Amino acid sequence: MNGRQLLEKTLNHEETSELSVDFGATGVSGIHVLCVERLRDFYGLDKKPVKVIEPYQMLGAIDDDLKDAMGITINGFRGLSSMFGFRFEDWKPYTTLWGQYVLVPGKFITTPGDDGGELIYPEGDTTVRPSGKMPKSGFFFDSIIRQDEIDDENLNPDDNMEEFGLISDEDLNLISAKVLELAGQDRGLIGSFGGTGLGDIALVPAPMLKNPKGIRDVTEWYISTVTRPEYIHYIFQKQTEIAIENLKRIKEAIGNAVQAAFICGTDFGTQNSQFCGPEAFDDLYTPYYRKINDWIHQNTQWKTFKHSCGAVEPLIPNIIRAGFDIINPVQCSATGMEPESLKKKYGRDLVFWGGGVDTQKTLPFGTPDQVREEVLTRCDIFARGGGFVFNAIHNIQADTPVLNVAAMIDALKEFQGNSR
Repeated sequence: MNGRQLLEKTLNHEETSELSVDFGATGVSGIHVLCVERLRDFYGLDKKPVKVIEPYQMLGAIDDDLKDAMGITINGFRGLSSMFGFRFEDWKPYTTLWGQYVLVPGKFITTPGDDGGELIYPEGDTTVRPSGKMPKSGFFFDSIIRQDEIDDENLNPDDNMEEFGLISDEDLNLISAKVLELAGQDRGLIGSFGGTGLGDIALVPAPMLKNPKGIRDVTEWYISTVTRPEYIHYIFQKQTEIAIENLKRIKEAIGNAVQAAFICGTDFGTQNSQFCGPEAFDDLYTPYYRKINDWIHQNTQWKTFKHSCGAVEPLIPNIIRAGFDIINPVQCSATGMEPESLKKKYGRDLVFWGGGVDTQKTLPFGTPDQVREEVLTRCDIFARGGGFVFNAIHNIQADTPVLNVAAMIDALKEFQGNSR
């Protein structure tokens, strides 16, 4: 059974002796570029500079040889442009602040920051304000808030729509070609087409825009969901209309080449609670998520993917009612997110994509034996009855010990061997 067939069974909640495995298929299930390089060395693969395929979080490309070594069964279409608005093209060498020699897109352009760090620019345009900063001791970029003073009398929700538009014929052809190329391989396939992330706080500051207007301050945005709900509803309604039109065209071009679609990365949980209650979720988000998910389910065979960190268990029934098929990253260390309880309550309705090992404590700071024990326990729980894609809880970070990552992969292989 190849990876595509395996993912099909997984998404349909069929129990299998092998597990679908994802590292690198989405922007929330990847590996930092430094860890990718160390993994290549660990597995004795060809030495070469790793491509930075997501500059915002500095995620590295996982090439086929490393996918084979790690047992990765899923590919991902990740979009044509970065979070900073430049295309993944014209690759060039670049040395990071921590001294790693990598490859970055041609318009990945930085200048020194005042603190010894680096500033990065939207579309590589250094004539405008930088939209991201990496501290001297950092390993990824943070968005720079470029919020003009808000005048409520003249606040126009269309200003928050600048980054959403209908896909061009040229871009549609590029998307189609890449997706169909990936679909021709033996791995499963998830597509991230963009434009469907309602209120994704990573996108609100618009690091891809040269001169963002509207509400671009993170705190102000959260306040606005309570104090300016009509403003937010207007944005979500318009964004949803555009998204569905784009999805129609993409579906016409690629058919069912992808098996799942990344819809939204909006976080609704903290370590201990939620950003909103179930009633507020249903009022502000559910109607629009439901329109997108309903269109997909009525017109494609794709399953829909929802990412949210944190303690979101009280919102999971809402997420299911909104039409999502997949939940990620399954942050089991957060309040109320105990694996056994999640699987028992929601395992029939949701595919758990993640939760395989804790990336806050166990994977970066535990021992290889502790990693092995946690992986085996999580696989035993989540794989029961099918519906589990193995992944860590969010991206694997830069200084995670390579021996622990290897222990994770070895434990996964051990579990699958014992399941046969």
